[in-house]
Amino acid sequence: MSSWLPIAAILAVTGTAFAQRDYSAVKIKSTRLTDSIYMLEGRGGNIGVSVGADGVLIVDDQFAPLAGKIRAAIGELGGGDPTFVLNTHYHGDHTGGNAHFGKTGVIVAHRNVRNRLAARRVDDRPLPEAALPEITFDRELSIHFNGEELRVVHFPKAHTDGDGVVFFTGSNVVHTGDLLFNGRFPYVDLRGGGDVQGYIEAVRSLLKQIPPDARIIPGHGPLAGPEDLKTALEMLETCASLVKESIAAGKTLEEIQAAGVPEKWQSWGQGWMSTDRWLSIVYNSYK
Repeated sequence: MSSWLPIAAILAVTGTAFAQRDYSAVKIKSTRLTDSIYMLEGRGGNIGVSVGADGVLIVDDQFAPLAGKIRAAIGELGGGDPTFVLNTHYHGDHTGGNAHFGKTGVIVAHRNVRNRLAARRVDDRPLPEAALPEITFDRELSIHFNGEELRVVHFPKAHTDGDGVVFFTGSNVVHTGDLLFNGRFPYVDLRGGGDVQGYIEAVRSLLKQIPPDARIIPGHGPLAGPEDLKTALEMLETCASLVKESIAAGKTLEEIQAAGVPEKWQSWGQGWMSTDRWLSIVYNSYK
């Protein structure tokens, strides 16, 4: 069996472990996508921002120590404290700022996100009530804000069991959460209800729903478009087939890792998500 580190345990933490990291050098980069929609990059999951007459809405909020910098970046865009905070899933690099932004804004997420955050313990203490979603949904939710409808759609058993993709229908912008790691191998949280085959099916379904000229805010990586999502799907299908065929041939995980992936995808093993770790996730999902 695999010896890969349970990254879910790392990504889920929002308290002491991350508080001890040095975030002083982190800068929040803002990219304007439309007159009202922006993408913020810092450390952790990419943030979507809507700024307009109704106020501010953000999609995800990175790590807790970055909340002040994120709020300052929103201020530079002409906005104030967010009215709504949408969580695409429960991992701490996307929900760490909930306790801060939830004091003045309403947090929205899939039901499973609230359940997992409510069960989380930091220093043997539950998260504060302000960090938990106040509005939850099961399949789909619409928010009418800043002159457009935002559709939040659940994709079950994919990256986690609570993934929500946000469609800014008037702006033609989509925030995929971690259904897209642009140009790199994704993390599929098997312990958090994720599944590699479910992830593939979610990306296939998502591609059918995204307009060909849409701009995509990925969970991680640079700004993307539908072609980037198609490339990611090709990688997923290639690696899944490779691993399934190897399992059927009786190969061990170590043998699969030694063989690696086709040259086209070798550069996708980056940082903590190495090629070996990615292959172990695929192996454990299908084995």
